Amino acid sequence: MSRPQVGGQRLWPVHVVLAIGAAAMVAPFFWQLLTSLQTLGQATSVPPDFVPGWRWSNYSEVFSSMPFLRQFLNTVLITVVRVAAQLLFCSMAAYAFARLRFPGRNALFLLLLAVLMVPSQVYLLPQYQILMHLGLLNTLTGIVLPGLFSAFGTFMLRQFFLSLPLDVEEAARLDGAGPVRIFWSVMLPLAKPGLISLGVLTVLWSWNDLLWPLVVANDASRMPLSVGLATLQGEHSTDYPVLMAGSLLASLPMIVMFVVAQRRITEGIAFTGSK
Repeated sequence: MSRPQVGGQRLWPVHVVLAIGAAAMVAPFFWQLLTSLQTLGQATSVPPDFVPGWRWSNYSEVFSSMPFLRQFLNTVLITVVRVAAQLLFCSMAAYAFARLRFPGRNALFLLLLAVLMVPSQVYLLPQYQILMHLGLLNTLTGIVLPGLFSAFGTFMLRQFFLSLPLDVEEAARLDGAGPVRIFWSVMLPLAKPGLISLGVLTVLWSWNDLLWPLVVANDASRMPLSVGLATLQGEHSTDYPVLMAGSLLASLPMIVMFVVAQRRITEGIAFTGSK
């Protein structure tokens, strides 16, 4: 009976560190919830007021201050299209770079890696000019279009495809399967953990994307939630309780998604990281 006790004594510092880390992660959400239930005077008081005012009307003011439901649907549509497109296009490009042999493959892959080294703000203006000439400004299509493909997603899935065994692919080729059939029926199902990881990262990036929609969209009915919440910040004053209430409502879908699919999400990211 002494060994478990010794083990417990050795692990208690780890538990303390993990508890402190968990508290640090939960603290911003607790402060957000507390602020969303306070009055503006309580939220801006010095020293901070830790007593909630139970002002539930802040949540109803979110819907009267902005077209929340419309912008929520815009965000869902943008996210779904981006995730589906990136999973398709990035997986196809990654498989080609990992398994197929064609002239200029290494040069094209180096060019793809060079894109990762360039900050996204650098090609913000060229993208804007292209969409302006195409007449896609202030449209959902204009917001979605640049996010249909990801150099990072292609690189991540390429590394995943390289780690898969060649025996399965060679067996399918001996059975008469071509490259397209091998990709769809053999390699893509094996890449499910990598696809889950890319999908989760794309969902988080698309749901929180602010800069590009802020540049493209100026109509409230075309904005996603990230831009709509940014419009709640006034030039001279901001109603922080209403802003925190809107931010909490906007983050609820991501929290629910993680709670429902946390096992698959954790396994997918851990399995991809081990590769």
